[in-house]
Amino acid sequence: MLIGYARVSTHDQNLGLQNDSLKKAGCEKIFSDQVSGTKDSRPGLSRAMDTLRKGDTLIVWKLDRLGRSLPHLVKFINDLKNKEIGFKSLQESIDTTSGVGKLVFHMFAALAEFEKDIIQERTMAGLASARARGKLGGRPKILDGKKIALAKTMYKNKDISVKDICKTLNIGKTTFYRYIR
Repeated sequence: MLIGYARVSTHDQNLGLQNDSLKKAGCEKIFSDQVSGTKDSRPGLSRAMDTLRKGDTLIVWKLDRLGRSLPHLVKFINDLKNKEIGFKSLQESIDTTSGVGKLVFHMFAALAEFEKDIIQERTMAGLASARARGKLGGRPKILDGKKIALAKTMYKNKDISVKDICKTLNIGKTTFYRYIR
């Protein structure tokens, strides 16, 4: 069975073009969402996935309708492959039910892995360079040594409430207790 999935990012956009293309491609059922591709919750895609069975094919009008990043798409399509479900993208002419389509998909997967490695290498080099210049990553500390000592002294004085200490130091209770430990 051919199952279609269409998505637009906003309610101002129209699903007409995608739905027409999916019908023309022979989709028996079409599921859709009007939500950003970066959102995890896509009810139409979830219903499509629940409908798909071994031997079926999921068809999208364009790859970016399914996901925003190449690594996400690769994982998604690999999950389909593991369930013995085919995948087709009409605009990119990708069809994992054919040998050429599998080759194209594996090239995309290799590029995604390469992209991930390059980003990771750049990040690690940047962090090492920053450390060599004396920069430390992470969120800056709210309290210095003097303010921590003041907080502890005030805390030992049972006449001052935690609320008043936090107000004086301009911090929240969670931060206060983290420093007191």
